[in-house]
Formats: sequence, C-alpha cells, structure tokens
Amino acid sequence: MVEFVGVLKVKVLKGTNLAIRDMLSSDPYVVLKLGQQTVQTSVIRSNLNPVWNEELMLSVPQQFGPLRVQVYDHDTFSADDIMGEAEVDLQPLITSAMAFGDPGMFGNMQIGKWLKSHDNALIEDSTVNIVDGKVKQEISLKLQNVESGELVLRTRVDGS
Repeated sequence: MVEFVGVLKVKVLKGTNLAIRDMLSSDPYVVLKLGQQTVQTSVIRSNLNPVWNEELMLSVPQQFGPLRVQVYDHDTFSADDIMGEAEVDLQPLITSAMAFGDPGMFGNMQIGKWLKSHDNALIEDSTVNIVDGKVKQEISLKLQNVESGELVLRTRVDGS
C-alpha cells in the first residue's frame, strides 16, 4: 500500500508564447503527473497565451519523484498534439514543508530554493516561502522538446 505524506496543490497560472499546433493557433491544456496520478486543466480554445488560474491536487507518496508537466493541443478528430513538457523537482518544496512542521507558527519568510541550471527547465531561481501560514513556491518553466513556450505554476503542499 502506498503511504502519502501530504497533498500537493498546483495552481496552473498561465502559458506564454506556446507553440502553434493547429492552422494559426492551438487549444492548450496542461497535464500533471505524479507517480500513478494524472490530473489536467480545462482546454482553452485558440490561445497561445492562455490563463488558466486552475488549482489541481495530487497526493504526495512517501517515495515521490518529479512532477511531470505536459502541455497538449486538444484536437477533436485526431490525437492531441504535445506542445512541450517539463519536470518539477518537488524536493525543495516538500523537504522545506516537512522541516517546518506547522508553517502557521512562522511569519512570512523564505525557507528554501530551487536553483536554475542546465539540468532543469527553470527560467529563473525558484524560492520556497512561507506565505500566510502556507508553504508555497512559484515556478516559471521553459517548456522542453518544443520550439517555444513557457508555463507559470504556483505549488503548495499541505501535510496529511
């Protein structure tokens, strides 16, 4: 049986300069995968700079790997086209959240950081912060294996 250490809440904020996969535009949606779990946003029609502002939830298993992020173009009569992907290292967020136990006891402050490098899809360093009693991290990603596209997520972990 899989043991869970908490709930990961991912707010998919927006995409920027996404790739064209239809004639002039795309109908993007975001898929998040963690372990065996998969969740997705709604489809935004004909938009290369979509704003979702949708919060998705995944359970965090004790043995967790990266959060896989994929952007697809919805097609009605054929298979959906991939519009890019990225991986999010959850270690900084989850380790920080577990180390601080009850973040409500602390004021707003930075408690961790995920550094941009050639090995990840970060556009800039991403800090882990306690904000209003919650452990949060805003992440800007350059989509991989595609000609263009960026995605902004805000993550938060709640203990089980």
